[in-house]
Amino acid sequence: MTLVIDNIAELITNDPSLGDGPLGVVDDASVVVDGDTVVAVGPAGAVADERLDAAGRCVLPGFVDSHTHLVFAGDRAEEFSRRMAGEPYDGGGIRVTTDATRTAGRAGLEPALDGRLAEVHRAGSTTVEIKTGYGLSVDSEAELASLAAAATPEATFLGAHLVPSEYQGRADDYVELVCGPMLDAVRSHVRWIDVFCETGAFDADQSRAVLTAGRDAGLGLRLHANQLGHGPGVQLGVEMGCASVDHCTYLSDADIEALASSDTVATFLPATDFSTRQPYPDARRAIDAGVRVAIASNCNPGSSYTSSLSFCMALAVRDMGMTIDEAVAAVTTGGAAALRRDDVGRITPGGPAHMTILDAPSRHHLAYRPGVPLIWRTLGADYRLQPAGGQT
Repeated sequence: MTLVIDNIAELITNDPSLGDGPLGVVDDASVVVDGDTVVAVGPAGAVADERLDAAGRCVLPGFVDSHTHLVFAGDRAEEFSRRMAGEPYDGGGIRVTTDATRTAGRAGLEPALDGRLAEVHRAGSTTVEIKTGYGLSVDSEAELASLAAAATPEATFLGAHLVPSEYQGRADDYVELVCGPMLDAVRSHVRWIDVFCETGAFDADQSRAVLTAGRDAGLGLRLHANQLGHGPGVQLGVEMGCASVDHCTYLSDADIEALASSDTVATFLPATDFSTRQPYPDARRAIDAGVRVAIASNCNPGSSYTSSLSFCMALAVRDMGMTIDEAVAAVTTGGAAALRRDDVGRITPGGPAHMTILDAPSRHHLAYRPGVPLIWRTLGADYRLQPAGGQT
C-alpha cells in the first residue's frame, strides 16, 4: 500500500536538487511513501492508495537526536531546583543517578526507556542515539548496553562518564576497568564509545586511553568536551578522529580551527546550558569559521531533562546566533553527520520515510512559537517503539 502526504504548505527535503536553497524547500508539495520508503517528492496532488492530508502544514525530515542518555532510573529535580537557586553544576550528581540505576535493574529500566522513546517520537525525533554511563560497573554497564542496543542501532558505551564512588582516588584503575573487562562486556552491543573529558571526570591522557581502546575494539568514537570550561577535549577529539565532540560550550580559536579543518562535528547541547546556567556557545562564530554543527537534546535526569529538539532549536536561534534554517539543518543533516549517517535527516526518493509534521505552516514557527507543542505527527523511526508509543 502506498501513502501520499498531500497538501503540504512547506516541505523541507534537505536536498537542494529537489527544492530551493540548502534546505531544498518545496512549497505546495506532496510526498509518496511505499512502506518505509519515500518513492516520490513533488507538487501537491499526487495519487496513492491512501492519502494523509497535511492541510497546509509544514513537513520536515524526522529529527536526528545524536546525544541522549535515556537509560536511567530516578530523577534529580531537587538538584535542579538548587541549581536554579544558585548552586553551580559540577557533574557530581551523576553518582546519584548511578545509584538509582543500579538498584532499578532491567525490570525497572526497560519500561522507563520505552516511555522515553515514545516521548522522543512525540517530540519529532526519528533517529536517536542512546548512551550507557549510569551503571559504571561491568555488569550494570553491560545491562544498559543491552537495553540501548535493543532500542536503537545508535548505542554508545559511556563507561567513562564519571569515576564511581568505589573507585574514588583511583581513577587510573577505573580507566583500566573501562578499557578491559567493561569494554569486553559491552562491545557486542554498541556502535560507539564515548568519554567525559572534563575537570572532575577524565583528563586528556585517560580519555585518549578510553578512545584508543574503543577504536581497537572496532567502535566509532565520540567525546564529551569543553562543557565546564576550556580544556583539551575538542582538540583531542579532532586528533582521534571522533565523529562528534559534544557540548563545546567553551571554544578557543585553536579549537575552532581544529574543528573547521576536520570531519568532526561540533554538537551543541543548548538545553544543558539552559539547565546548568552555563553560557551558551557562540555557534555563529563556529559556523562562520566552517565548523559542521549539530544540535542534540542530551536528555538526562541531571543536566538536561528534555527530549524536545524544538526547544533546543529555539534556544539556538535566540541565544547562540543561529538562523532558523541553520538550526533545522543542525537537528537533521547535522545530527546525521554526527552519527556518520547519510540515510537519515532528509526526505528524498529511496530514503526512509521518517518525517515530522508541524501543526504550523512553516519551519519558522519552531523558533517563533517556543514552548508550543507544534509536532502534529511523527512518521517512522529507526528505534524501537511499543505499539502504544508515539504516532505512526
